[in-house]
Amino acid sequence: MQLEKFIDRRKSHSVKWYLNNDEIIPLCIADMDFQVSEEIRSAISQKALHGIYGYSTFCERYFDAIIHWWETQHQWELKREWIQFSPGIIPGMNLLLKVLTKPGDHVIIQEPVYYPFYQTIKTQGCLIQENSLIYQNGRYEIDFVDFEKKAAHPRAKVFILCNPHNPVGRVWSEAELKQLGEICVRHNIIVISDEMHCDLTFKGFRHTPYATVAPSHLMNTITCVAPSKTFNIAGMQSSIIIIPNDEVREKYQEILEGYGLMRPNAFAIEGTIAAYYHGLPWLIQVKQYLEENVNFVTSYLEENIPEIKPVKPEATHLIWLDCRDLPIEPQKLHSFFFENAGIRLDEGRKFGPGGEGFERMNIACPREILESALGRIEKAVKNIQK
Repeated sequence: MQLEKFIDRRKSHSVKWYLNNDEIIPLCIADMDFQVSEEIRSAISQKALHGIYGYSTFCERYFDAIIHWWETQHQWELKREWIQFSPGIIPGMNLLLKVLTKPGDHVIIQEPVYYPFYQTIKTQGCLIQENSLIYQNGRYEIDFVDFEKKAAHPRAKVFILCNPHNPVGRVWSEAELKQLGEICVRHNIIVISDEMHCDLTFKGFRHTPYATVAPSHLMNTITCVAPSKTFNIAGMQSSIIIIPNDEVREKYQEILEGYGLMRPNAFAIEGTIAAYYHGLPWLIQVKQYLEENVNFVTSYLEENIPEIKPVKPEATHLIWLDCRDLPIEPQKLHSFFFENAGIRLDEGRKFGPGGEGFERMNIACPREILESALGRIEKAVKNIQK
């Protein structure tokens, strides 16, 4: 596997690269610029050579692969019937909110947070309740007092947890998850736990599935996962919605079928099976490389652009950049990086009020791209100071 090798994606219909001209370096959109594992490529090639790409359905190997992965990697023994399908986490969340809420109900999120959560909640006619994370000394913590206040509202029905957290990179501890769970159980709040980045934890950190923290959590939780971020196969549109609660699961299945979303992509089954049975050696190498990229970016900024302070992630392939010491108005920050440095990042303000003055950087790319991008940013910042 050659992680240092640049693979040109500009003519591959990549969202990340298609939107930019040849002069722009895109460090946005949370997919990787690394070629997927040989085993996944082989499985997809065999499917392609079959030559017929009709309607697909699920098989026992698919469910067994998911169960195998979660048992070996996260010590959670899933039951086959809990495993439901969605073409993506956000479509799945939309359907779940249709099941769990009525227009006007409150949905709690912890901002700054993955920005599609906002539109998902609004689309279902619910009201967003922001339990803002506390940022101090370069680290984010949960405001439990405010969380309890939000959860105690009579219209509060759902809490969308992001674990590990996107964009701030926290891996919530078992103690933190237990405290959140006790509040949710006390106030009868259903938890939708987005654990998309659970496999991308770094050394010294361990992902804890929220549903496993206490027996009271299990039936109160829907867990959303996928092989897409882990193995760079988001384009296969194959996400997994884990629903232990029988009543919620039956309602979800009904609405999934009602929208005609119950069938997977023709390549999704083989890609998922190959990823979960054979992708671990590839993932180990990728995580090591990502951690080296995190250290590279952190050191470069500290030494050359101290005005930009990285929030060092405990997981994900993203770095949350605190740019508030730059002499740039927050509303002009994103355009500054694009117009003055030729870098496309993800605008911090999209992630909620706490994202103002921040930008999100995707570091899942060859280091030479990061080095070039940081050099451009350094030059642009120094030109401001002249």
